[in-house]
Amino acid sequence: MEFTTQHLIALLPLLVTCATIVVVMLAIAWKRHHSWTFGLSVIGLNLALVSILPALKVAPLEVTPLLMVDNFGAYYMALVLAGTLACVTLIHAYLGGESGKGYPGNREEMYLLILLSAAGGLVLVTAQHLAGLFIGLELLSVPIYGLVAYAFFNKRSLEAGIKYMVLSAAGSAFLLFGMALLYADAGSLSFSQLAAAGTSSVLSQLGIGMMLIGLAFKLSLVPFHLWTPDVYEGAPAPVAAFLATASKVAVFAVLLRLYQLSPATAGGWLNDLLTVIAIASILFGNLLALVQNNIKRLLGYSSIAHFGYLLVALIASKGLAVEAIGVYLATYVLTSLGAFGVVTLMSTPFSGRDCDALYEYRGLFWRRPYLTAVLTVMMLSLAGIPLTAGFIGKFFVIAAGVESGLWWLLGALVLGSAIGIFYYLRVMVTLFLVEPNLRRHDAELHWAQRAGGIMLLFVALLAFVLGVYPQPLLDLVHHSGLVALAN
Repeated sequence: MEFTTQHLIALLPLLVTCATIVVVMLAIAWKRHHSWTFGLSVIGLNLALVSILPALKVAPLEVTPLLMVDNFGAYYMALVLAGTLACVTLIHAYLGGESGKGYPGNREEMYLLILLSAAGGLVLVTAQHLAGLFIGLELLSVPIYGLVAYAFFNKRSLEAGIKYMVLSAAGSAFLLFGMALLYADAGSLSFSQLAAAGTSSVLSQLGIGMMLIGLAFKLSLVPFHLWTPDVYEGAPAPVAAFLATASKVAVFAVLLRLYQLSPATAGGWLNDLLTVIAIASILFGNLLALVQNNIKRLLGYSSIAHFGYLLVALIASKGLAVEAIGVYLATYVLTSLGAFGVVTLMSTPFSGRDCDALYEYRGLFWRRPYLTAVLTVMMLSLAGIPLTAGFIGKFFVIAAGVESGLWWLLGALVLGSAIGIFYYLRVMVTLFLVEPNLRRHDAELHWAQRAGGIMLLFVALLAFVLGVYPQPLLDLVHHSGLVALAN
């Protein structure tokens, strides 16, 4: 296949991101400077976001047999890049802002690792071939091992990094073995040709089942979820934010494309298996979140439940389903970034751990009222309360479930949401409690005047505005061609 200018334009977001990685790497080698590294990373990510617009003009275009740049891929590329940009801003605040004081080790490599991971996410959301899927997934995952263990002076961070690396390698092994079985059956690695000869093949079913294990691990779906709370707790707060948002969005996007395009996923047995996984994820995630006294662990279990909700739309697979997933992932990214952003601004890495124990947030309202307002909006949105972005996402998922008559799944979703309201409200109530002689943890006095604080206030405002007036997001999802994927 001849490589033309159009192919180059279609690949611009990925090329710009990779160019940013090279520039940041050279800048670090030349002179270590925290603010310069941050500035270069932000400029590169913004340019990559803008470059999606010319890429859309030549889409849909098969760049190679591995990658398909279409409206679907462009939407999720934008979501991954926006999530990464927010996390880079949080990293800047976490590592001590402009001064860089308070962090005992090298700071610049953290930006390099997160940019590498973002490049993997861009490959993943445009993959239409199992080789592209595996390359993207590994490029996404390997830098995260280092990111999770980046706070080397914190033994929980090192433990979380080792745990994630070992378990992620096991998940990748299942994924590769599943791909080998699918190739043995179909003689092709293209999504659209998997099991084209017949979906009832035992090899095909085993292959899809093993691939599902690998992808379910990355998405923290029950019963492959055990790493999630420990890794979220041990990872630095901005890294946990990236893991919960951009990383999972990329994996779910490729799972959706695989599910929609591959004949191997057409069997009814897969829907039955996903139904069991979805119900278990919703119930286990919410029930285990009830007993958590650590905000990062609570958000970890909450993410298990949220991806259980998303499986409802994945199983529905027609009508509103693909659009519902696009809306839900956008609202989930927004609210998760806000919640982890508050934890980031409250944390000082030099203390040896993040400010993530629930008691440390007691009475925060009386000391940092605006920061409390941000966390309150995020909790309401995660709970799916009306007038927040989270409500719009949950409404669309329920609508997709009703359209397909998935009543058992909808029952689990409603029950899980009811349980979720309790622990989200528990966090909110804690913010207003006052206890005498309690050791206080606060964000910096002028937190709202710095890059991380401004970004956080913008996220909170967006979560509220989209809850009141969601039409711009709905138009974006509709015009991005997500619906066309299901047809």
